[in-house]
Amino acid sequence: MKRVVTMLGMLMALFVTLSLSSLGAAKTMTWTGWISDSHCGAKGMSADHKACAEACVKSKGASWVFVNAKTKKVLAIKNQDSVNPDSALGHEVKVTGHLEADGSLQVNKITAIKM
Repeated sequence: MKRVVTMLGMLMALFVTLSLSSLGAAKTMTWTGWISDSHCGAKGMSADHKACAEACVKSKGASWVFVNAKTKKVLAIKNQDSVNPDSALGHEVKVTGHLEADGSLQVNKITAIKM
C-alpha cells in the first residue's frame, strides 16, 4: 500500500510540474502592422515616417515599437536588434512573435508586405 501511495504522490508531483511549465509557455502569433519609434507611436504608420523613425531611434533615445494595424495599439519591442530599419520601415509588415508578461513583444520574424 505504501508503494502505491508513493507512486501516486510522484505522479501527482510530475503532473503539477508539467501543468505549471505549460502555463509559462508563450504562444507564438502573427500580427499585421507597422514598425515605428516610441516617440511617434501610431502616428508613424506611414511610408513617409521612415526617415523620422530612424532619426528618433539613432539620435533621440527612442526605441522601436510595433503598431497593430487593426487596433492601433503600440507594443514595445523587447529585442530591439530584431528590427532591420532597411527592410522593416516604410511599409506594412507581418510580425511573428509572442507577448511577454510585461506586455512587450518578443519578435521572432519581421516580413515586409509588398503592395
